[in-house]
Amino acid sequence: MTDPTTAGRGLPRWALIALVALGIGALAFAIGRFSMFGAASAVAAPATTSAEAGFARDMQVHHAQAIEMAMEIYRKTEDDEVRTLAYDIATGQSGQRGEMYGWLVSWGLPQSGGPLMGWMGGTDHAHGGHGGSDAEAPTAAELEAEMGMASAAELDALRAATGTAADCDFLGLMIRHHQGAIPMSEAVIELGSEPRVLAVAQSIIETQEAEIDRMTSMQERLGCTG
Repeated sequence: MTDPTTAGRGLPRWALIALVALGIGALAFAIGRFSMFGAASAVAAPATTSAEAGFARDMQVHHAQAIEMAMEIYRKTEDDEVRTLAYDIATGQSGQRGEMYGWLVSWGLPQSGGPLMGWMGGTDHAHGGHGGSDAEAPTAAELEAEMGMASAAELDALRAATGTAADCDFLGLMIRHHQGAIPMSEAVIELGSEPRVLAVAQSIIETQEAEIDRMTSMQERLGCTG
């Protein structure tokens, strides 16, 4: 069998790896997008202000950054375990993102709307546990940080890093990113009623908790600090 990293003459190995990752991510999104066709819900379609709609929108944003970071490290890491993890994150979250996109389409709702995590108000997971308080509304940057998302500067640093330093940057950012997804998933389970949304949210909690443990072990093996 021809090695895909050598089949394309004139293209460096990293470029071929990047093309493979892009193709896999696009395919996973498409599979997720159409996976719910023909499936009927036992409850009425959620409203645009519902927890389900807010979760679908915010988690798509959240997943998009995880996929971006995973594809960046997949392209350049020399560590097989890190590359496998990046592949798992990129494909798994692309599929979920496609399904969430499909939910909103099927519910007749827009793909965006409302402030980040605004749908979580009234739960212990809202805005650092202060849902319903009279405190000044957090900025978009503060909400993104609360969601565990990387800043523009952190993404730039990840792109610039190489070798083990890049692997360690990726693992640290992705652990924090996963930790930010879990409260969002717990909130929609608390507030929502759409069975498929609740099932996906529970799957996210279980998968990302397991991946946090997996990444922590990788950090120890690689000697990551900070």
